[in-house]
Amino acid sequence: MNPHLEHLNKIEFVVTYACTGRCKHCSEGDHASRGERIDPKIAADAVRKIASEYEIQTVLAFGGEPLLYTDAVYAIIKAAKELNIPRRQVITNGCFSKNAAKIREVSEQLAACGVNDLLLSVDVFHQETIPLDAAKHFAAEAKACGLPIRLQPAWLVSATDDNPYNQKTREILAGFADMEIFANEGNIVFPEGNALKYLAEYFADTLPENPYAEDPRDVRCLSFEPNGNVLGGNVYRKDIMEIIKDYAP
Repeated sequence: MNPHLEHLNKIEFVVTYACTGRCKHCSEGDHASRGERIDPKIAADAVRKIASEYEIQTVLAFGGEPLLYTDAVYAIIKAAKELNIPRRQVITNGCFSKNAAKIREVSEQLAACGVNDLLLSVDVFHQETIPLDAAKHFAAEAKACGLPIRLQPAWLVSATDDNPYNQKTREILAGFADMEIFANEGNIVFPEGNALKYLAEYFADTLPENPYAEDPRDVRCLSFEPNGNVLGGNVYRKDIMEIIKDYAP
């Protein structure tokens, strides 16, 4: 076992960078021309191989908007369920189709394939370009299918800061209370991409630590990009276990 990954316990897939939102807080910047997606079969195979050697506790599919490519999400989560990986998460903005039947079908399939922690990105930033009614519609369908759903807000500066963006986010979150859908701790906006472009004034005094940065000598989460890049290698060109074996920080 590679000593730099002996504490590995999470696998995450950026299914695609394509997105239905154009959020000013997004660390990825402009998603408009990014249509690449992770290969479902290779992703599911990677989950199986990694979990055969490591005690994986969480598998996550996110994006961009991952539900633009549901086949990849289903394959990833189904593999995790078959392996009894405890936490099987999807992060979505809930806006991937305008067709009510499609939204219901996707909700049913997410439940069937084994999602047990559905995180809905809802806040002032997402709702600038994603209709709140669309997010609520998806949330209602997901809940009707028995999916455990939580709101995943993005906070500017901190969750307790009383800036205008956070004030509006709190109002939006309160609108889900009658559905008995509540927010988790969410995440803090990190100044990269659009966030640095549009919200720079809020980071003038101090830059927060990147919450996604890992110690390269003690990797605990493997993150796959849509083009197959992972851990300095590429899973489309080299077996994931070989990439892990050869990894050196």
